[in-house]
Amino acid sequence: MTFDLKLYSDQLAQLVAQPSVSCSDPQWDMGNRKVLDLLADWLEARGFQCELLAVPGKSGKHNLIATKGSGAGGLVLSGHSDTVPYDQNRWQSDPFSLTERDGKLYGLGATDMKGFFPAVLAAIDAVADQPLAQPLIVIATADEESSMSGARALMELGRPKARYAVIGEPTELRPVRMHKGIMMESIRVRGASGHSSNPALGKNALETMHGVISELLTYRSELQTRYRNPGFQVDVPTMNLGCIHGGDNPNRICAECELHFDLRALPGMDNDELRAAIYRRLRPIAERSGTDIVLSELFAGVEPFEQDEHSALVKACERLTGHTSEAVAFATEAPFLQSLGMETLVLGPGSINQAHQPDEFIDIQQLAPAVDILSGLIDRFCIQPDTAASEAPVSDKRN
Repeated sequence: MTFDLKLYSDQLAQLVAQPSVSCSDPQWDMGNRKVLDLLADWLEARGFQCELLAVPGKSGKHNLIATKGSGAGGLVLSGHSDTVPYDQNRWQSDPFSLTERDGKLYGLGATDMKGFFPAVLAAIDAVADQPLAQPLIVIATADEESSMSGARALMELGRPKARYAVIGEPTELRPVRMHKGIMMESIRVRGASGHSSNPALGKNALETMHGVISELLTYRSELQTRYRNPGFQVDVPTMNLGCIHGGDNPNRICAECELHFDLRALPGMDNDELRAAIYRRLRPIAERSGTDIVLSELFAGVEPFEQDEHSALVKACERLTGHTSEAVAFATEAPFLQSLGMETLVLGPGSINQAHQPDEFIDIQQLAPAVDILSGLIDRFCIQPDTAASEAPVSDKRN
């Protein structure tokens, strides 16, 4: 079946035209129902049963689960329906009106990641004349760009159930089987104010925070000595001290100081264990200084992700793309789907380099190959699931 660029562009234009920004700032945050309604209409017309599931505690936020076929195996094709906020005055064109220029389709979410869904629809159409021996499930989630509440809600429900899952984040059609986790944390030191002429009149939160920062940097060095993974461009866990606020005047003892930082762990590390270790290291500082030190989450966090390089899904994606699987630094919803018992991998058209910035685009040259890969995955895991799992060795196309 020949790839229909006009149909793809028409569908993507409709998705882009429906704003679905998710953001921790309520002034930006909005629902995603209109995007899911479009997807549900298109999928129902292709024989899928569609469920729209409200995300608990998130007004206007929904997940879509669309299912065709039945069985204990099958394939999930997953994407998120939301986008990041945008700087309209920095766009050369309307971010909500898909625009083609120089072989690229421009629009908010074009690559991250509304552009994945029309490719899925085209892949479904390409194999429509072949019956499914195992189910094909398409899911679209809410709030990936902010809290990942959509994926967390699906994990709590224990759905969807399948054997394999591919998340269509923009990877330039290279299979990704590993990514780092992410924690975003706050440390608040509470001391006591007083006149700066006599330090005994208060407890200086800034001075205590100096000790906190020294301890964090020591811990970072220990983690980077202990953990290393050559599959990543930055092959050690990282910790970034992002912002700090404290005090109000030079002649007052600082009563309160707050630090925000992130920690990106490698596969094999655990966010809860890291958080507990930080808490244990901060407690003696609080006792010595007589201050309160409170560690809290700014964001629920995403665990590190790794899929076995010898798994059937990794082998199939390597064969279909001609690229060996690799690692990326950004986090995805992969750990949530993997926790449901599915072999999971990240693979989609477009480049992460175009995401989260003005004039976001998806390269048209990526689209037909993406459809071929997706239809190949549907064939391998839904139409002919009994195909031998062993795949021929991959010759990586990269030079």
